[in-house]
Amino acid sequence: MTNKLKTVLQTLADFDERELDQIVNLFKPKSVKKNSILLHEGNISREFYYIHTGGLRTFFISKNGQEKTRYVMLDNHIGTALKSFISQKPSIEFVEAIDDTELLAISHQDFYHLNEEIHSWKNFYQNILERAYSFQNRKIEELVTLTAKQRYEQLLQENPVFIQKLSNKVLASYLDMREETLSRLKSQ
Repeated sequence: MTNKLKTVLQTLADFDERELDQIVNLFKPKSVKKNSILLHEGNISREFYYIHTGGLRTFFISKNGQEKTRYVMLDNHIGTALKSFISQKPSIEFVEAIDDTELLAISHQDFYHLNEEIHSWKNFYQNILERAYSFQNRKIEELVTLTAKQRYEQLLQENPVFIQKLSNKVLASYLDMREETLSRLKSQ
């Protein structure tokens, strides 16, 4: 598991082997059952995750009670409820396992300690923030400019694994459409 984490880290910043060993030693293994909540709305995000197998999603519940999936992390992805993790303020999001999941978690304290200890970790962190910003900006653009059908077709083309691995409920909330609309699009 740690070798795959090292590979992911190397794709985001230039670490030497000593630094990689120091970093991965701070990540602790966790097994999480499907539908387990790792972070509840109102709690503070204190962990950053590397998903070895399985998946997590971040979502919030709208004022009318609908789940809205913001981000999905599958095998070999990293992430957390980033806004709460950075600010150490209560989250408006939940983090939920969408499958039985094996992951590695690093604490907020250790994550930021690495920022002071390893220069390349700052590059890694900056890369994460830039990717998160770009991802969210693109997602907003898609919601504003594309129809439900176009969003589904784009996801089918760019991330077909989502359609295979996510339940219709989660997929519909990720694409910001009703389940009935998603079912109709899938049958076409």
